[in-house]
Amino acid sequence: MTIKTRFTRRGFGKVALSGLAAAGIGAPSILRAQTAITFAVPNPSALTWLPYWVAVGEGYFEEEGLTPMLEAIDGSSAVLQAMASGQAHIGAPGPGPTLGARARGVDVKFLYNLYPKSVFGLLVKADSGLETPTDLAGTVVGVGTADGAEVSFTSAIMSDYGMTAGTDFTYLPVGDGGTAAVAFLRDEVSSYAGAVSDAAILASRGIELKEITPEQYLGFFGNGIAMLESQMAAMPDLAPKFGRALVRGTRFASDPANKGTCLAHCAAGNPQEGEQDYAAPLFDGVIGRMTPTDAFIGEGFGYQPPEHWQAIHDSAVASGALSEPISDLASVYSNEFVAGWNA
Repeated sequence: MTIKTRFTRRGFGKVALSGLAAAGIGAPSILRAQTAITFAVPNPSALTWLPYWVAVGEGYFEEEGLTPMLEAIDGSSAVLQAMASGQAHIGAPGPGPTLGARARGVDVKFLYNLYPKSVFGLLVKADSGLETPTDLAGTVVGVGTADGAEVSFTSAIMSDYGMTAGTDFTYLPVGDGGTAAVAFLRDEVSSYAGAVSDAAILASRGIELKEITPEQYLGFFGNGIAMLESQMAAMPDLAPKFGRALVRGTRFASDPANKGTCLAHCAAGNPQEGEQDYAAPLFDGVIGRMTPTDAFIGEGFGYQPPEHWQAIHDSAVASGALSEPISDLASVYSNEFVAGWNA
Protein backbone atom coordinates (compact mmCIF):
# COMPACT_ATOMS: atom_id res chain seq x y z
CA MET A 1 0.00 0.00 0.00
CA THR A 2 1.13 3.59 -0.58
CA ILE A 3 0.48 7.17 0.43
CA LYS A 4 0.05 9.61 -2.43
CA THR A 5 0.62 13.29 -1.69
CA ARG A 6 0.14 16.42 -3.73
CA PHE A 7 0.63 19.97 -2.45
CA THR A 8 -0.41 23.49 -3.33
CA ARG A 9 -0.18 26.42 -0.92
CA ARG A 10 -2.04 27.46 2.24
CA GLY A 11 -0.03 27.75 5.44
CA PHE A 12 1.82 24.47 5.10
CA GLY A 13 -0.07 24.29 1.81
CA LYS A 14 -3.47 23.17 0.74
CA VAL A 15 -3.09 19.43 1.00
CA ALA A 16 -4.78 16.52 -0.71
CA LEU A 17 -3.63 13.21 0.67
CA SER A 18 -4.63 9.66 0.01
CA GLY A 19 -6.02 7.76 2.97
CA LEU A 20 -4.17 4.52 2.25
CA ALA A 21 -2.07 3.11 5.09
CA ALA A 22 1.71 3.08 4.83
CA ALA A 23 3.22 -0.17 3.64
CA GLY A 24 3.08 -2.95 6.15
CA ILE A 25 1.48 -0.93 8.97
CA GLY A 26 -1.54 -2.55 10.55
CA ALA A 27 -2.40 -4.67 7.51
CA PRO A 28 -5.40 -6.86 8.41
CA SER A 29 -5.34 -10.59 7.77
CA ILE A 30 -8.62 -10.44 5.86
CA LEU A 31 -9.30 -7.53 3.49
CA ARG A 32 -12.81 -6.42 2.67
CA ALA A 33 -14.00 -4.89 -0.57
CA GLN A 34 -12.89 -1.29 -0.33
CA THR A 35 -15.14 1.77 -0.80
CA ALA A 36 -13.38 4.98 -1.86
CA ILE A 37 -14.60 8.10 -0.05
CA THR A 38 -13.51 11.74 0.22
CA PHE A 39 -13.13 13.35 3.66
CA ALA A 40 -12.98 17.18 3.60
CA VAL A 41 -11.25 19.08 6.43
CA PRO A 42 -10.79 22.84 6.92
CA ASN A 43 -7.01 22.89 7.43
CA PRO A 44 -4.03 20.75 6.41
CA SER A 45 -2.57 19.95 9.85
CA ALA A 46 -2.40 16.16 10.18
CA LEU A 47 -2.13 16.43 13.97
CA THR A 48 -5.40 18.37 14.07
CA TRP A 49 -7.05 15.29 12.53
CA LEU A 50 -4.95 12.91 14.62
CA PRO A 51 -7.46 10.01 14.95
CA TYR A 52 -7.92 9.94 11.18
CA TRP A 53 -4.21 9.54 10.45
CA VAL A 54 -3.76 7.02 13.24
CA ALA A 55 -6.70 5.04 11.84
CA VAL A 56 -5.07 5.21 8.41
CA GLY A 57 -1.68 4.13 9.71
CA GLU A 58 -3.01 1.32 11.90
CA GLY A 59 -5.22 -0.02 9.09
CA TYR A 60 -8.53 0.61 10.87
CA PHE A 61 -10.24 2.17 7.84
CA GLU A 62 -9.08 -0.69 5.65
CA GLU A 63 -10.54 -3.17 8.12
CA GLU A 64 -13.84 -1.30 7.81
CA GLY A 65 -13.70 -1.60 4.01
CA LEU A 66 -12.98 2.11 3.44
CA THR A 67 -10.31 3.80 1.34
CA PRO A 68 -10.55 7.47 2.41
CA MET A 69 -8.98 10.42 0.61
CA LEU A 70 -8.43 13.50 2.79
CA GLU A 71 -8.90 16.89 1.12
CA ALA A 72 -7.78 19.96 3.09
CA ILE A 73 -9.56 23.13 1.98
CA ASP A 74 -10.01 26.67 3.31
CA GLY A 75 -12.32 26.71 6.31
CA SER A 76 -15.54 25.11 7.48
CA SER A 77 -17.72 26.90 4.95
CA ALA A 78 -15.66 25.43 2.11
CA VAL A 79 -15.99 21.98 3.71
CA LEU A 80 -19.76 22.34 3.81
CA GLN A 81 -19.81 23.55 0.21
CA ALA A 82 -17.77 20.54 -0.87
CA MET A 83 -20.24 18.24 0.88
CA ALA A 84 -23.27 20.03 -0.58
CA SER A 85 -21.83 19.90 -4.12
CA GLY A 86 -21.07 16.19 -3.89
CA GLN A 87 -17.30 16.67 -3.88
CA ALA A 88 -16.95 15.13 -0.40
CA HIS A 89 -18.83 12.25 1.20
CA ILE A 90 -18.06 13.34 4.75
CA GLY A 91 -16.49 16.40 6.34
CA ALA A 92 -15.20 18.07 9.50
CA PRO A 93 -16.88 21.48 9.85
CA GLY A 94 -17.27 23.53 13.01
CA PRO A 95 -20.62 23.67 14.83
CA GLY A 96 -21.21 27.38 14.08
CA PRO A 97 -20.91 27.05 10.28
CA THR A 98 -22.98 23.87 10.50
CA LEU A 99 -25.79 25.79 12.16
CA GLY A 100 -25.58 28.45 9.47
CA ALA A 101 -25.70 25.88 6.68
CA ARG A 102 -28.67 24.12 8.25
CA ALA A 103 -30.48 27.45 8.56
CA ARG A 104 -29.94 27.96 4.80
CA GLY A 105 -31.57 24.63 4.06
CA VAL A 106 -28.51 22.40 3.71
CA ASP A 107 -29.42 18.94 5.05
CA VAL A 108 -26.18 18.62 7.03
CA LYS A 109 -26.09 16.67 10.28
CA PHE A 110 -23.29 16.77 12.86
CA LEU A 111 -22.50 13.20 13.95
CA TYR A 112 -19.24 13.08 15.90
CA ASN A 113 -17.86 15.58 18.42
CA LEU A 114 -14.17 15.35 17.61
CA TYR A 115 -13.13 18.16 19.98
CA PRO A 116 -15.36 18.05 23.09
CA LYS A 117 -13.17 20.81 24.54
CA SER A 118 -12.85 23.97 22.52
CA VAL A 119 -10.32 23.67 19.73
CA PHE A 120 -10.11 27.47 19.53
CA GLY A 121 -8.69 30.09 21.84
CA LEU A 122 -8.43 33.88 21.84
CA LEU A 123 -4.68 34.54 22.02
CA VAL A 124 -2.66 37.71 22.68
CA LYS A 125 1.03 38.40 23.20
CA ALA A 126 2.02 37.71 26.80
CA ASP A 127 3.42 41.25 27.20
CA SER A 128 0.58 43.02 25.39
CA GLY A 129 -1.25 44.19 28.50
CA LEU A 130 -4.49 42.81 27.05
CA GLU A 131 -6.33 40.80 29.68
CA THR A 132 -9.98 40.34 28.64
CA PRO A 133 -12.03 40.51 25.43
CA THR A 134 -13.10 44.06 26.36
CA ASP A 135 -9.49 45.14 25.87
CA LEU A 136 -9.84 44.23 22.18
CA ALA A 137 -12.17 47.15 21.48
CA GLY A 138 -10.80 49.15 18.56
CA THR A 139 -8.25 46.49 17.65
CA VAL A 140 -7.73 44.01 14.82
CA VAL A 141 -8.41 40.35 15.58
CA GLY A 142 -6.60 37.89 13.34
CA VAL A 143 -8.45 34.81 12.06
CA GLY A 144 -7.48 31.99 9.73
CA THR A 145 -10.24 32.59 7.18
CA ALA A 146 -13.08 35.09 6.91
CA ASP A 147 -15.80 32.48 7.35
CA GLY A 148 -14.14 29.78 9.44
CA ALA A 149 -15.46 28.31 12.68
CA GLU A 150 -13.07 30.54 14.65
CA VAL A 151 -15.04 33.59 13.50
CA SER A 152 -18.36 32.39 14.89
CA PHE A 153 -16.55 31.30 18.08
CA THR A 154 -15.01 34.76 18.56
CA SER A 155 -18.14 36.66 17.52
CA ALA A 156 -20.11 34.85 20.22
CA ILE A 157 -17.55 35.89 22.84
CA MET A 158 -17.43 39.49 21.69
CA SER A 159 -21.22 39.70 21.52
CA ASP A 160 -21.41 38.76 25.19
CA TYR A 161 -19.13 41.72 25.88
CA GLY A 162 -21.33 44.06 23.83
CA MET A 163 -19.03 44.29 20.82
CA THR A 164 -19.75 43.76 17.13
CA ALA A 165 -17.34 43.08 14.29
CA GLY A 166 -16.91 46.04 11.96
CA THR A 167 -18.08 48.48 14.61
CA ASP A 168 -16.12 47.78 17.79
CA PHE A 169 -13.29 45.67 16.36
CA THR A 170 -12.14 44.33 13.01
CA TYR A 171 -11.42 40.83 11.72
CA LEU A 172 -8.40 40.29 9.48
CA PRO A 173 -7.91 36.92 7.76
CA VAL A 174 -4.20 36.16 8.18
CA GLY A 175 -4.07 32.42 7.52
CA ASP A 176 -2.91 29.64 9.79
CA GLY A 177 0.17 29.12 11.90
CA GLY A 178 3.22 30.60 10.19
CA THR A 179 1.41 33.37 8.34
CA ALA A 180 -0.41 34.30 11.56
CA ALA A 181 3.00 34.56 13.24
CA VAL A 182 4.08 37.07 10.60
CA ALA A 183 0.96 39.16 11.26
CA PHE A 184 1.78 39.21 14.99
CA LEU A 185 5.42 40.11 14.40
CA ARG A 186 4.41 42.97 12.10
CA ASP A 187 1.79 44.16 14.61
CA GLU A 188 -0.92 43.81 12.00
CA VAL A 189 -3.13 42.13 14.63
CA SER A 190 -3.46 42.54 18.40
CA SER A 191 -4.92 39.09 18.95
CA TYR A 192 -5.53 35.87 17.11
CA ALA A 193 -8.48 33.47 17.24
CA GLY A 194 -6.73 30.22 16.51
CA ALA A 195 -6.87 26.49 16.87
CA VAL A 196 -4.62 24.42 19.09
CA SER A 197 -2.35 23.79 16.10
CA ASP A 198 -1.94 27.51 15.44
CA ALA A 199 -1.05 28.19 19.08
CA ALA A 200 1.70 25.57 18.97
CA ILE A 201 3.15 27.02 15.75
CA LEU A 202 3.10 30.58 17.09
CA ALA A 203 4.89 29.48 20.25
CA SER A 204 7.52 27.67 18.18
CA ARG A 205 8.21 30.95 16.34
CA GLY A 206 9.18 32.58 19.64
CA ILE A 207 5.90 34.44 20.19
CA GLU A 208 5.00 34.10 23.87
CA LEU A 209 1.24 33.98 24.13
CA LYS A 210 -1.46 33.99 26.74
CA GLU A 211 -5.08 33.01 26.36
CA ILE A 212 -7.86 35.44 27.25
CA THR A 213 -10.77 33.20 26.30
CA PRO A 214 -13.50 33.47 28.96
CA GLU A 215 -13.71 30.22 30.90
CA GLN A 216 -17.30 29.52 29.90
CA TYR A 217 -16.28 29.47 26.24
CA LEU A 218 -13.54 26.90 26.69
CA GLY A 219 -16.36 24.37 26.91
CA PHE A 220 -17.63 25.25 23.44
CA PHE A 221 -16.75 22.19 21.41
CA GLY A 222 -14.90 22.40 18.13
CA ASN A 223 -14.96 20.66 14.78
CA GLY A 224 -16.53 17.27 14.31
CA ILE A 225 -17.66 14.80 11.69
CA ALA A 226 -20.74 15.64 9.63
CA MET A 227 -22.62 14.24 6.64
CA LEU A 228 -25.56 15.30 4.53
CA GLU A 229 -28.70 13.38 5.43
CA SER A 230 -29.09 12.54 1.74
CA GLN A 231 -25.55 11.11 1.76
CA MET A 232 -26.34 9.12 4.90
CA ALA A 233 -29.32 7.60 3.11
CA ALA A 234 -27.21 6.78 0.04
CA MET A 235 -24.35 5.29 2.10
CA PRO A 236 -25.91 4.06 5.37
CA ASP A 237 -22.76 2.13 6.38
CA LEU A 238 -20.37 5.07 6.07
CA ALA A 239 -21.04 6.86 9.37
CA PRO A 240 -20.87 3.68 11.49
CA LYS A 241 -17.66 2.51 9.81
CA PHE A 242 -15.94 5.91 9.75
CA GLY A 243 -16.74 6.64 13.40
CA ARG A 244 -15.63 3.20 14.55
CA ALA A 245 -12.24 3.73 12.91
CA LEU A 246 -11.91 7.19 14.50
CA VAL A 247 -12.71 5.90 17.98
CA ARG A 248 -10.13 3.13 17.58
CA GLY A 249 -7.61 5.73 16.41
CA THR A 250 -8.38 7.98 19.39
CA ARG A 251 -8.01 5.14 21.88
CA PHE A 252 -4.70 4.09 20.34
CA ALA A 253 -3.40 7.67 20.42
CA SER A 254 -4.53 8.17 24.03
CA ASP A 255 -2.03 5.54 25.24
CA PRO A 256 1.23 7.41 25.98
CA ALA A 257 3.18 4.34 24.89
CA ASN A 258 1.93 4.90 21.32
CA LYS A 259 2.93 8.56 20.98
CA GLY A 260 5.96 7.93 18.77
CA THR A 261 3.99 5.66 16.45
CA CYS A 262 1.16 8.19 16.19
CA LEU A 263 3.58 11.03 15.40
CA ALA A 264 5.00 8.89 12.60
CA HIS A 265 1.49 8.25 11.20
CA CYS A 266 0.77 11.99 11.23
CA ALA A 267 4.13 12.77 9.63
CA ALA A 268 3.13 10.45 6.79
CA GLY A 269 -0.02 12.54 6.41
CA ASN A 270 1.77 15.92 6.45
CA PRO A 271 5.57 15.54 6.09
CA GLN A 272 6.28 19.27 6.57
CA GLU A 273 4.42 19.32 9.87
CA GLY A 274 6.18 16.17 11.04
CA GLU A 275 9.54 17.91 10.67
CA GLN A 276 8.56 20.80 12.95
CA ASP A 277 9.66 21.11 16.57
CA TYR A 278 6.12 21.82 17.70
CA ALA A 279 4.79 18.42 16.58
CA ALA A 280 5.21 16.66 19.93
CA PRO A 281 3.65 19.40 22.10
CA LEU A 282 0.86 19.83 19.56
CA PHE A 283 0.13 16.11 19.84
CA ASP A 284 -0.30 16.51 23.61
CA GLY A 285 -2.58 19.52 23.15
CA VAL A 286 -4.77 17.72 20.63
CA ILE A 287 -5.14 14.65 22.85
CA GLY A 288 -6.18 16.88 25.75
CA ARG A 289 -8.87 18.62 23.74
CA MET A 290 -10.14 15.38 22.22
CA THR A 291 -10.61 13.80 25.65
CA PRO A 292 -14.15 14.40 26.96
CA THR A 293 -14.58 16.10 30.32
CA ASP A 294 -15.28 13.97 33.38
CA ALA A 295 -18.97 14.82 33.07
CA PHE A 296 -19.25 13.16 29.65
CA ILE A 297 -16.40 10.66 29.41
CA GLY A 298 -18.86 7.87 30.20
CA GLU A 299 -20.86 8.65 27.06
CA GLY A 300 -17.92 7.71 24.85
CA PHE A 301 -15.91 9.44 22.15
CA GLY A 302 -17.99 11.46 19.69
CA TYR A 303 -20.85 12.29 22.09
CA GLN A 304 -22.51 15.70 21.69
CA PRO A 305 -24.09 17.15 24.87
CA PRO A 306 -27.43 18.74 23.89
CA GLU A 307 -26.88 21.56 26.38
CA HIS A 308 -23.61 22.46 24.64
CA TRP A 309 -25.38 22.61 21.29
CA GLN A 310 -28.00 24.86 22.88
CA ALA A 311 -25.33 27.20 24.23
CA ILE A 312 -23.58 27.43 20.84
CA HIS A 313 -26.93 28.01 19.11
CA ASP A 314 -28.00 30.71 21.53
CA SER A 315 -24.67 32.53 21.20
CA ALA A 316 -24.93 32.37 17.41
CA VAL A 317 -28.37 33.98 17.57
CA ALA A 318 -27.21 36.63 20.05
CA SER A 319 -24.16 37.52 17.92
CA GLY A 320 -26.19 37.69 14.69
CA ALA A 321 -24.38 34.71 13.13
CA LEU A 322 -27.89 33.21 12.93
CA SER A 323 -30.59 35.66 11.88
CA GLU A 324 -33.20 33.71 13.83
CA PRO A 325 -33.32 30.63 16.05
CA ILE A 326 -33.48 27.17 14.50
CA SER A 327 -36.87 25.78 15.47
CA ASP A 328 -35.71 22.18 15.73
CA LEU A 329 -32.15 22.25 17.02
CA ALA A 330 -32.12 18.47 17.48
CA SER A 331 -32.32 18.12 13.69
CA VAL A 332 -28.79 19.55 13.38
CA TYR A 333 -27.00 16.75 15.22
CA SER A 334 -27.34 13.12 16.21
CA ASN A 335 -25.81 10.81 18.83
CA GLU A 336 -27.36 7.72 17.26
CA PHE A 337 -24.03 6.12 16.34
CA VAL A 338 -22.06 6.87 19.50
CA ALA A 339 -22.82 3.65 21.36
CA GLY A 340 -21.90 1.51 18.35
CA TRP A 341 -18.65 3.42 17.76
CA ASN A 342 -17.57 2.90 21.36
CA ALA A 343 -18.71 -0.72 21.77
